[in-house]
Amino acid sequence: MTTIVKQSRELEDIRQELRFTFVSYVRNSCYNRHMIRRLVKLSKSRSFFLFGARGTGKSTLIRDLFSNEIKQDKALWLNLLDPELELKLRASPRLVLELALAKKAPWVVIDEVQKIPQLLDIAHLGIEEHGLKFALTGSSARKLRKGNSNLLAGRASSFSLFPLCAEELGPDFDLQFALNWGTLPGLLSISDELDRKRFLRSYAITYLKEEIQSEQIVREIDPFRRFLEVAAQCDGQIMNAAAIGREASVNDKSVIRYFDILEDTLLGFRLNAYSRSVRKQQALKPKFYFFDVGVRRALEQTLDSALLPSTTAYGRAFECFVIQEIFRQVAYHEIDARLSYLRTKDNSEVDLIFERPGKSSFWIEIKSSAQVDPLVCSRLEKLSSSALEEKRPRELRVFCRETNSRQVNGVRVVPWQEGIKELFK
Repeated sequence: MTTIVKQSRELEDIRQELRFTFVSYVRNSCYNRHMIRRLVKLSKSRSFFLFGARGTGKSTLIRDLFSNEIKQDKALWLNLLDPELELKLRASPRLVLELALAKKAPWVVIDEVQKIPQLLDIAHLGIEEHGLKFALTGSSARKLRKGNSNLLAGRASSFSLFPLCAEELGPDFDLQFALNWGTLPGLLSISDELDRKRFLRSYAITYLKEEIQSEQIVREIDPFRRFLEVAAQCDGQIMNAAAIGREASVNDKSVIRYFDILEDTLLGFRLNAYSRSVRKQQALKPKFYFFDVGVRRALEQTLDSALLPSTTAYGRAFECFVIQEIFRQVAYHEIDARLSYLRTKDNSEVDLIFERPGKSSFWIEIKSSAQVDPLVCSRLEKLSSSALEEKRPRELRVFCRETNSRQVNGVRVVPWQEGIKELFK
């Protein structure tokens, strides 16, 4: 009888292990047929924040990082998307410390910590007085700064997570898919086109409902909704508050504040104008880029229009996507890099200027064509030589869809993925 009971327990252990493996696979199948290694290098030696827009895979990444601790009951996991738990912790934030100390868990993981900014004070106390380590994820830096401006005053590292990069997807990356739908992890397991549209439209609605309306970030949701559609149509363009305000029936000041909200809730980022003078740069208008091409297409309501090569829409999506990729890689490589664009008085433009201290700068034109016109190279060369008086070392590049690199006078034409790798050597 004892042998039967022992075998039964062993069989149950095997079932549990198989169940854990299956759940882990299903949870990660949104990334693809196999687990994708994210480029962000999280630390397990000290506390940290992991910021990222909703749906970028923060919870999955943290669960994988702490999978052993969770199985061995050495990490306290608190998900504030659980309304009952949120209510308890909002009423008694110190409960976090009580649970962690009772569990004797060295790590405390709090998912979506921006829902209760007061927990940062508890984390501060836990780090200082009890030697605990905290892994804190959030989809909005806005509420955290408002609730506790010092973000643990250097006691925690800060990392960012974005939609999947081409490098993370490796051989499974598909440019046409990325330009049409974006690269949010949850999309990659959806084979039906209609369901992809539903996913992205639902994402836009959820953002409005949970990030904006429920947190009371704006007083009225309708003006912000109108702004979102117009701003999405201006993705990758110079921010013109007056023009966007007229189109969305919103005043200029509100437009600027709305862009701040998009940046704070990690739905996009600014690209400043190039100038050697900080004072002059602040006087120039930046461009704004949404964090994901698919989400932007959902917001501007163009998901029903497939992107075709050699069209203006395709070229715009390609340029935005490449700049998004570079922006993500800067964060993942944790380097000091300055990104900007240049527009001259006669409206000639360089799409991206990439600078690192002590290194040559890269002046980059981004073209979606599979065969770059030599005129593009000559214009870039001319701009580089005449736009600025100073003569700092610079490399001229055209990132494109050509399959091989080639030299056109002083300009190097390179496949875009190869060009991005060169930036981070």
